[in-house]
Amino acid sequence: MSEISTYPLRLPRSIRAGVERVSKRDGVSINQFVSIAVAEKLAMLEAETYFTERRARADLEAFDRLMMRKTGEPPRAGDTW
Repeated sequence: MSEISTYPLRLPRSIRAGVERVSKRDGVSINQFVSIAVAEKLAMLEAETYFTERRARADLEAFDRLMMRKTGEPPRAGDTW
């Protein structure tokens, strides 16, 4: 089970009003809405970092050789685009 901690958050009035409106519409508390929004942003940033690191390790010449190889089986009947 994760630990819960508090963090005093100051928001501009317009953002706070939007958070209140959307969280009420979604049937969740403001805290839950903000937690979900922060989690989504973290996930997006971490995914971006992951793919950037993966791209840096890519060997495009090896990929091209793999894609151009002449082995394998012909497509099965009905296996079309």
